[in-house]
Amino acid sequence: MNISFYKYQGTGNDFVMIDNRIDCFPKNDTEFVKKLCDRRFGIGADGLILLEEHPSLDFRMVYYNSDGNLSSMCGNGGRCIVKFAKQLGIIDDFTKFEAVDGFHEATIKEGRVLLRMNDVKDIVVSENYTFLNTGSPHHVELVEDLKEFDVKINGALIRHKVYGTDGANVNFVEQTGEDIFSVRTYERGVEDETLSCGTGVTAVALSLFETRIVDSNKVILKTQGGVLTVRFDHSNGVYSNVYLEGPASFVFKGIWV
Repeated sequence: MNISFYKYQGTGNDFVMIDNRIDCFPKNDTEFVKKLCDRRFGIGADGLILLEEHPSLDFRMVYYNSDGNLSSMCGNGGRCIVKFAKQLGIIDDFTKFEAVDGFHEATIKEGRVLLRMNDVKDIVVSENYTFLNTGSPHHVELVEDLKEFDVKINGALIRHKVYGTDGANVNFVEQTGEDIFSVRTYERGVEDETLSCGTGVTAVALSLFETRIVDSNKVILKTQGGVLTVRFDHSNGVYSNVYLEGPASFVFKGIWV
């Protein structure tokens, strides 16, 4: 089967994009998805995203981790699929779509994508970390000397030993300026550090506000792949109007034969 694919990246978080509106992709073939994402024997990506028809919205987003398994929401992938939908001529500069965690809306402005995330109300604050779900489960922990920190070893340890079989994504954070923080993330499903994680930086911003490390509802997050901004409202314990903003870029197009 010849499959047309597109490669996109959002602050270094990269994805294989496939237009599956005619429903021809072998969605249950875990090994095939894993092969496409393989960086040595395939196209290479942190994940694979299918764009599919939706009965009332612009499209449906179906996301797979690079291990070939269906996964929870991906924020950078959500921003990238918005740009992909525009490239396909499905949308202009505004869209409403469905992902695994529900409905989202997004706006493209000057090449950047502003993606509205779901409301968040349950944040568990522990002595050394916070835990919350921003479409995907996230552990957020402040560390020193983040540049030299071993994210893969420490992230894997927390992902497995603290959160068990299901696991969680693990974000390590260091403040670098007023309302500016550097973030490095270990992602389950990829089982390694990625250059950026959209739901991760969203979780970091809300955690910092919840623990009163910041008092601004706009936080700038520096990842290894680029800079993302998170904005939100907070009232009665609920974080609403949560927006993840950053670049999303088309890299190349090809055919898998």
